[in-house]
Amino acid sequence: MLLPVALTTTGAAALINFWLAARVGQLRIARRISVGDGGDPQVLARMRAHANFAEYAPVVLLLIALIEFAVGTQLWLWVVAAIFVFGRILHGFGMDGSMRLRQIGIATTMLIMLGLALFAAWTGLQSRGAPEPGTTVFHIQQNR
Repeated sequence: MLLPVALTTTGAAALINFWLAARVGQLRIARRISVGDGGDPQVLARMRAHANFAEYAPVVLLLIALIEFAVGTQLWLWVVAAIFVFGRILHGFGMDGSMRLRQIGIATTMLIMLGLALFAAWTGLQSRGAPEPGTTVFHIQQNR
């Protein structure tokens, strides 16, 4: 089963991860810091932006994939995924000093993760005893 929302969002997340890593590397080269942050607050901020992404993105991506698998591709899931991607980009820029962009990025990530988590848990509880997606249920009557 193709999961277009999950695939697209994961691809976008991989590009963001690459962008965040490149920003750290670019600054390390410019500041001649090969390991750690070298006591440079800007290097530390960019490292944290990259690490923060690595901490939260996998959970959100997994939730998107599992929800899409469970309920199918939905317009609302596309919107949520797009907001998540946009928020993570804002967070990356915000870590360079714009507290407002950082706050928007944090808020979108946390609200989306919480909302998806609650929806996933609710969906899982609602489907107890339901047949697996793609299976056919046959009822066999006993002849008496």
